[in-house]
Amino acid sequence: MKPINDRVVVKPAAAEEKTTGGIIIPDTAKEKPQRGEVIAVGPGKDGNKMTVKKGDSILYGKYAGQEINWEGVDYLIMREDDILVILG
Repeated sequence: MKPINDRVVVKPAAAEEKTTGGIIIPDTAKEKPQRGEVIAVGPGKDGNKMTVKKGDSILYGKYAGQEINWEGVDYLIMREDDILVILG
């Protein structure tokens, strides 16, 4: 999969299974994760180079991106602008 322009392919992190206190969270109550790993990066748009690179761990907006399933794996495709921060 190769994104175009300023698009980024992200593999979302798994939703939390337990709270810090050890309570198991049912599937219906799990929050959509807001972090993930960059899998592929487009070339940029209008002469602007991309800030993120493949392998970066990122945080993104709650409703960012388009969900897709490619070869049995769930991914998000989003604009680089939807990424809030690159994690250390």
